[in-house]
Amino acid sequence: MTTSIEAIDFHGLSALRLEAKGASAVVSLFGGQVLSWSPAGGKEWLYLSEQAVFDGTAPIRGGVPVCFPQFAELGPLKKHGFARTLPWRLAHQRSGDDFALIVLRLDHNEDTLAVWPHAFGLELTVNIEGNRLDVELEVDNTGDTDFSFTAALHTYLRVKEVEHAPLEGLYGLRYRDSTDAGTVRRETGEHVLVESEVDRIYRDATRPLLLRDSGRNLGIHAEGFPDVVVWNPWEARCAEISDMPANGFRRMLCVEAAAVDQALNLKPGCQWWGRQTLLEL
Repeated sequence: MTTSIEAIDFHGLSALRLEAKGASAVVSLFGGQVLSWSPAGGKEWLYLSEQAVFDGTAPIRGGVPVCFPQFAELGPLKKHGFARTLPWRLAHQRSGDDFALIVLRLDHNEDTLAVWPHAFGLELTVNIEGNRLDVELEVDNTGDTDFSFTAALHTYLRVKEVEHAPLEGLYGLRYRDSTDAGTVRRETGEHVLVESEVDRIYRDATRPLLLRDSGRNLGIHAEGFPDVVVWNPWEARCAEISDMPANGFRRMLCVEAAAVDQALNLKPGCQWWGRQTLLEL
């Protein structure tokens, strides 16, 4: 099997297809967004809505959207910030016998400065190798003043049936429950099992997680990101989302590497990075 990186058209959008000895991924330049990942010998692990919009006017529902410089409505900007709706450029690519890696870049421009008056540079590194996907976000302060931000890799994981897909590794952690006005609770279950709407920000969630899905197991690990967001809209909320099918909530679970509970501050000339690794076990 070959290792390659090629430019493709994905539903009308410019994208890159990475292949490495049976593993594959598709990354859109619009939004700098991973849209597909299949490990070597395995099946697709990322959920992409059948009703996702690909005309460049709206965020793409699914995959791994980049939330920056604001997560959700935690600030004055539009929901999840602007990085997921801007064109990124290919800055670097590299491949070897068993891996394929690309680096995408997004820099401030007149449009971003109009809504968020800070000079910045973002780099998104995507690497596939065997049964592993690494997605790393680097934030550079290229201006002459401090700025604060929140960020997340809003990863949509594909599951056969979300009610039968337990997520392990969060026991004992405190979380902010966004379905109940941000009430802070402690996770008391051995695992998180979605049986109703879930929208939680787990604080200081640095331990590895495990998602079990109908005989498949996925290890999830983050570095640099201090928090984990777990989200599923469930039936009523899903019905309000125009770019998801009515039963879409059953086929997905968002497990997001995040820095959102406390904003991060970055001084001029400094960098921050965070990485999420998915590993089929």
